[in-house]
Amino acid sequence: MATDPKALKIKDFTYSLPEARIAKFPLADRTASRLLYYQGGTIQDKTFKSLPDLLPPGALLVFNNTKVVQARLFFKRPSGATIEIFCLEPAAPVIDMQLAMQRTGSCTWKCLVGNAKRWKEEKLKLNFVLPDGTTGSLTATKGDKMEDSYLVLFNWEPPHLTFADILSTVGNLPLPPYLNRSATDQDKQTYQTVYAQQEGAVAAPTAGLHFTPEIFQALAVRNIKSVPVTLHVGAGTFKPVKAPEMAQHNMHGEEIFVSAAAISQVLNHLPEPIIPVGTTSLRTLESLYWLGVRVTETPDLPVPELLVPQWLPYETVSPPSPAAALQALLVYLKKHQQEHLRATTQLIIAPGYNFKLISGLITNFHQPESTLLLLVSALIGPDWRRVYEHALANDYRFLSYGDSSLLLPAQV
Repeated sequence: MATDPKALKIKDFTYSLPEARIAKFPLADRTASRLLYYQGGTIQDKTFKSLPDLLPPGALLVFNNTKVVQARLFFKRPSGATIEIFCLEPAAPVIDMQLAMQRTGSCTWKCLVGNAKRWKEEKLKLNFVLPDGTTGSLTATKGDKMEDSYLVLFNWEPPHLTFADILSTVGNLPLPPYLNRSATDQDKQTYQTVYAQQEGAVAAPTAGLHFTPEIFQALAVRNIKSVPVTLHVGAGTFKPVKAPEMAQHNMHGEEIFVSAAAISQVLNHLPEPIIPVGTTSLRTLESLYWLGVRVTETPDLPVPELLVPQWLPYETVSPPSPAAALQALLVYLKKHQQEHLRATTQLIIAPGYNFKLISGLITNFHQPESTLLLLVSALIGPDWRRVYEHALANDYRFLSYGDSSLLLPAQV
């Protein structure tokens, strides 16, 4: 019987997660984590080092190469009060993340502001010293209040520095709030995948934290190929579902950035197994399909309007085949002389979703009552509860710095 995702009650996707089971720090060896291997209903306990041997032959792995930026800034008011500014996403006139990170001299961002009531009209200033001994300063000016954030204008000296330079110099790493601790210097390396390239995320695609050059070498020996995509993970990934039914939940939007070459690689791999590393890679892949559906239905869709609304998959009648949708997307990009796809996705994947491109998932263990748990349930059905009960009963470590799982819903 088909499931109506809008009627789902989030309280049906909860479990008891003791504080002691949340991994507050990573293991010294990224590959030393455990791997829960689920295939077609059976559960086995493995180690992450065994992943290359467990993947379906000829599988294509899809990695999210976003890079976490040090997006938390702490300023002091003349009174001594601390104002925290958490940079979420760039604002007009430059909203493209890649371009925004390369801005020099000044920029405007949408930000969360801690202790906002204490920030009056004055400009906040932060002085810093660069590695070469050069001194500089960053100034923040509070702009318009938005629904749950503020626009903040940043200006800095020396003006030739990029905003990426500024954040890496004076910013702090935004660890997930459930870790309930301050970031350390070690987190700058451990809360980053070894293949991170595109700066712009405020949370790591944590399923990828287990991969090392040695794992990649083992994958190559087994002829397991890979392809990079980019989804800049936003703070919305930690947004709790407060609505009793999913119909009232407003799914956060995130920016995806995928080359036409990567889309072609995925297209040419069909119908062989495609395994995303992490929920963000999965969300990106499935969003590519639905963007293909949109440009099939509206060939003249303007490039700035490339968006996947959250309920599109559940409202589309007779969607095209995966190959046809990806081919349409490539034709669209070529028509608009675009070598890369830039789009926004609000796609929500919940029970009732019909997967188009993926055959399984590599992922960590997620928070109760989260949209990520809905995604896992969409993939393996009610067995998600068996998987999580097994993990809890067998001392698996949970959440961002925790253990991993390979979820294959059927024999592939």
